[in-house]
Amino acid sequence: MQKDKVCTPLIGMTLEQLRVVASECGLPSFAAKQIARWLYVKRVTDIDAMTDLSLRGRESLKSCYIVGREAPKAEAASADGTVKYLFEGMGGRDIEAVFIPDRDRATLCVSSQAGCRMECTFCMTGRQGFHGSLPASAIINQVLSIPRSEDLTNIVFMGMGEPLDNMEALLPAIEVLTAPWGLAWSPKRITVSSIGHLKHLRELLDRTKVHVAISLHSPFASEREGLMPVEKAFPMRDVVALLRQYDFSHQRRLSFEYIIWRGVNDDIRHADALACLLRGLDCRVNLIRFHAIPDSPLRPVPEHSMIAFRDRLNEAGITATIRASRGEDIQAACGMLAGKARPQAE
Repeated sequence: MQKDKVCTPLIGMTLEQLRVVASECGLPSFAAKQIARWLYVKRVTDIDAMTDLSLRGRESLKSCYIVGREAPKAEAASADGTVKYLFEGMGGRDIEAVFIPDRDRATLCVSSQAGCRMECTFCMTGRQGFHGSLPASAIINQVLSIPRSEDLTNIVFMGMGEPLDNMEALLPAIEVLTAPWGLAWSPKRITVSSIGHLKHLRELLDRTKVHVAISLHSPFASEREGLMPVEKAFPMRDVVALLRQYDFSHQRRLSFEYIIWRGVNDDIRHADALACLLRGLDCRVNLIRFHAIPDSPLRPVPEHSMIAFRDRLNEAGITATIRASRGEDIQAACGMLAGKARPQAE
C-alpha cells in the first residue's frame, strides 16, 4: 500500500519562495502576493479558502502543498496569566511556546529548535540534547496558531534552542514577521536571544533590524565556560568586540541576560567586572532569577542580593533591571522549557 504523500507547508515561506511555488503550480507570478495575503493577513487554514485563485490553481497547489497550520497539542495556564503551549516538534520531541500577557503587552516566547546543541548547564532545554532545527513553518505556526495570536504585540526568540544555530529558518521567519506582504510587524517588536554565536551574529545584525539579547551570565571567561561550554568557541570578549561595531543608540536595542546564582556569580566582584566588560556599550543588563531545575547544584539568590547587584551596575553607569519572573508554576520560566518526548510508533 502506497504511503500518503507528504505535502509541504506554505506558512513560513517568503514572497520569493511563494513565487517559485506559484510558478511550479502554473499560477501567474502575482499569485504569490495573493497567497501571502491569505496566509498572513487573512490567516486561512485551508487552500480552498483562497478564493481569488482559480479552482485549477487551488487544485494544483493542493497536490503538493498545505497551509501547514497546526493547533497546539496541549496547554497549561499559570496563576499569573502565562500560558505554555505544546506543539509538534522534531526528532520525536515536541516543543513549547509561552504566551506572556502584561498590561498592554502580549509577548510570545517562541522556540527555534527541539532541544539545543549549546549544553548550558543551567537550562533544561540544553540538558535534553539536540533533536532537530525547526523549519520556518513550525516557527511561524507558533505565532499564528495560539488562541490569542491576534493580540500579540511582541515576539521573543527565547524559547527552546539557539536561534542563530538555525539561521536557515530564523531569517525567513523574521522576514515573514516584518515584511509588508507578511505580518508587517516593526522589527522593534522582535527580540532574538543568542549565546553569542559569532558565526551568525554579524549576519543577523546586518540583515535584520530586530533587537538582540545576549546570554552572558558571567564576566569571567573560565567561569562562563563552566556554565556555558560555548564560551570556548565564542568568547564573550569577542562577542562584545563585534557588538561595539554597531549602533544601538537609536531604534535597535541591545541587552545582556544575566541569571544570578548564589555563590557563583552574585558578588560585587562579578558586578564590577561585568560593568568593565560592557562599559561604553549602549545596552542594558536584564538580571534574571534562577528557577531551580532537577539535579542541579545551582541555587537562586535572595531578593536583596538581586537588588544589590542591580544597584552596583547602575552606579557604574550600566543600566540594569530585574526581570519579572513569569510562569514558574507551569515550568514556563526562563531555562525551564523542556518539551515532551513523543512515544515511538509501534
